[in-house]
Parts: sequence; structure tokens; C-alpha cells
Amino acid sequence: MNDLNHMVASFSKEDGQKFIAYLEKKNKRKDIKNIQLFKLLQNEDLDSKDICLKLYGSNNNKTNAYHALRKRLFKSIIHFSANSSLEDENSLQMEIIRYILAARNYFEQKQYKVAFRILNKAEKISVEHHLFSLLNEIYHTQIQYAHTNPLINLNQLIERFNKNKAQHLLEDQLNIIYSKIKYKLAREDSSDFQTILQSILEEYNLNITNKLSFKSLYQLISIVTFSAFASNENLKIENFLIHNYNNILSYKAQEKQPYYHIQILYHIANTLFRNKKFKTSKNYLNQMHTLMLKYEDKYYNMFLLKYNLLLALNYNFSNKQTEAIAILEPFLKTKHVDIESILDIHLTLAMFYFQNDALKKAHQVLSKFYHSDAWYSKKAGKEWVIKKNLMEILLHIELGNINLVDSKLLSFKRQHYEYLKSIKQDRAITYLTLVEAYYKTPENATSEIFKTKVEQSFEWLTPKQEDIFVMSFYAWLKSKMTRQPLYTTTLTLIQHASTEL
Repeated sequence: MNDLNHMVASFSKEDGQKFIAYLEKKNKRKDIKNIQLFKLLQNEDLDSKDICLKLYGSNNNKTNAYHALRKRLFKSIIHFSANSSLEDENSLQMEIIRYILAARNYFEQKQYKVAFRILNKAEKISVEHHLFSLLNEIYHTQIQYAHTNPLINLNQLIERFNKNKAQHLLEDQLNIIYSKIKYKLAREDSSDFQTILQSILEEYNLNITNKLSFKSLYQLISIVTFSAFASNENLKIENFLIHNYNNILSYKAQEKQPYYHIQILYHIANTLFRNKKFKTSKNYLNQMHTLMLKYEDKYYNMFLLKYNLLLALNYNFSNKQTEAIAILEPFLKTKHVDIESILDIHLTLAMFYFQNDALKKAHQVLSKFYHSDAWYSKKAGKEWVIKKNLMEILLHIELGNINLVDSKLLSFKRQHYEYLKSIKQDRAITYLTLVEAYYKTPENATSEIFKTKVEQSFEWLTPKQEDIFVMSFYAWLKSKMTRQPLYTTTLTLIQHASTEL
């Protein structure tokens, strides 16, 4: 699939309608072939010759016109995407920029009191939201005109300016470190994230000291948790996260950075969940929820989906599946800007139903994923798409939909095998091979030959190390070998791995 096809496939139904309206407004003449081309690429699996035929009624001498049309559509999509991004741009930052420009205008008119009043307002907002680059402009302007205001303490102003520069530098360094770690993990055969992290921290001479704000600690935690999830080293980072969080609380207790504070608590709770420490995870979720309620107007709805999803997961794997389902079901019809979390909730609820043997309910949820895999990959990531496709295969095996199983197995191999090999996840390929073996001869699942084949097919991690979602998929295969209910089998595997029992 080429770039234009990928771009069209990424449109949701709503975005597609908006784009067509954009083209209709933009088109200056009655020629609407750009709209026709978009609809053909969006709705039909046609090759270039077929599309040419539908657009022009003939393929003769239309190649150049067709390619020119594709180029125009490509440019229109870029312009539309750019305009949409500008509409979503942070209005708060734009407001502060306007304050700075207005203040400079009043300085030029020698209306110094008004100018400083505007800058003070801009500074207060920027400090609260840690907008270091804008603060740099504010302090630069205040220092430039400090001689016009007898009430200004220039030394204190310079001190604030230097402190902000240090915070800005730290933020930039953490951003570079985060990028370098992601880059290394994507290209190197190394799961030793601690070594990678430490070497890069030393390269930038960055230590975990009281220079860290909640925001910079959140950045660092994001780096560490991303690296750990990528390399399946969640156990190694648990103490690191909790220690540094408690450390920052000791000297930042009065600092109001609720957005990043809530994010930190979520990351810790999520890591504890992945380590099968469900009770402790729920304790941090309780702290997260308390902060969400404290700043209800600003942050409650922003984090509502992530909080409830993680809470439900903790309940589900603590043998409280009824409560877990009750938490997530109300969100089935919820619309929210956090599309990734909505998709996670739907897929997780389908998993709960599947584990509960409520196959029709699971199918109802999965059948509502009507976008292309390319669209879902953009919104929720490639791994989400792989989980969805695997779950669909297992569900259709249980429902006895033979034709669908065959087509989805073939599609999965064609679309995902090369990617799985490239990220060294051959276990997923091995797993699907065993699933296919069961599907073709289910009567052999309880045989010693099949059990031995399963045991010898994987390089097993310890139960504490193994990813909880990998264990959930394996539980389905295990349940077929032992003829035990899926949810019971899942809990048995998880409880064997939990360190809190």
C-alpha cells in the first residue's frame, strides 16, 4: 500500500466526511474527481486500472491525468491535516504568546505599568503549566525593561530567569534521552534497559536530584516504563519508580503540578499491575482518584478512562470479574477525545466477556471495530491491532465460524508475521501455530503429544516475569489441554505468579 492509500485508510468515518466537506468548499469548479478518488480509495479495494476506469470511463491516455489527480489529493490531505492540527493546538500557549506580544507593544508605547501587568499574568500561567520556553521570553522581556520599573528586584528576576533556563535544559535533555532509548531499543538486540538508561544519563551528566519537578520526574518515569515494557523488565523498575516518587514528595509536597502528579501515580499503578501486585496497584489508583477529585474541573474527565480501565483490570485478575465488567460496560457508548483509551476499554471488555464464556457479548463488542487495521494502528498502535486480531481468531474458533477462522488466520500471517519477526516476537508466531493445530484437530488437545509440543515450543519466562496479557492468551490454550474453564485457568496461572498472595 502506498502513502496515499495509507493516508486515506487512516481516516475515520467522521474525519472522512469532514474532508469531503473541505474538498467541496475548496473545489472551484464542478469537477469533483478528487472527491470521487477519495471515496474509491476509502471504500473499495480496487487497483489503479479499475479506479481509472471508474473515474474516466477508459484507461486510454489517462495515466498522467490519474497521477496528477492523486498528487492533488495527496496535497489536499496534507493541508486538511495541518489545518485540523492547528485547530487542536494548545489554546493556552497561544493566549500566552498574545500576552507577550501585547506587552511588548505597550513597552514600545512606554506604557510600562500595563506591559508589566500583562507579563506578570503571563508568567503566572506559564509557571503553573511549566511552559519553560515561553517563560524564557517573558523573563527576557522583563529583564530588558527592568530599568523602567522601580518595584522590580533585578537580582531576583535574574535568579528566576536562570532557574527557568535550568528547568528548560533538563526538560530538553530528558526529551533527548527518551528519544535515544526508544531509538536504541528499536534497533539493537538488547533488553538491558538499565544499562542503556544509565549510559545515556551519564552521557548527559544527569542525576536524580532535587532538581526534578513532578513534570521532569514524570518524563523520567515515562522513559523508564516505556523501556521496561518494551524489554519485559517491569520487576526491575518497580522500586526505582516508588523510591523516586517518595523522594520527590519529601521536598515537593506543596508544589502544585497535579497533571504530572496524576500521571506519575498512574504509571506506578500500571507497573504494579503488570507485576501482578493488584492490591498495591489499587492503593496507588486510590491516590490517583483522590487527586482527580481534588482537581475535578481540570483533570477528572481527562483521566477517567485510564483510571477505570486499570481499576477494572486489577479487579478482573483478582477474581472479581463481575465488578470488572460492571466498571467498563457504561463506557461502551461513551464518546471521548482519548480514542486510544476508549479502544483499550472495548478490547478489554471483549476479553472479559470471552474469559467469562459470554461469547455473543464478546462478538458484539469486536464486531463494532469496523475501521481498517491501518486506522486502528494509528490510533492505538500495532500491538493493539495484533491483540484484536488474535482475539477475533480465538472467538471465531469458539463460535465454530470455520470460514472466518481460515480467512483470519491467513490474513494474520500475511499482515503481521514479518513485523513480529522484526521485533523478535517469534513467540506470538509459535502461539498461533499451536492455536491453528488445535483448531484443525481439537481432539488431540488433551494428548500427551500435544502437551509436550506446547512445552517444548516456547522459551518460558518465570511466572513473575511473564507479561500478564501473554499469560492470558496462553491460558486459552492451557484450558483446552486441561478441559478447565478459561477464567479459572487464567486465574490459576496469574495467582501462581503473584507475589502478594
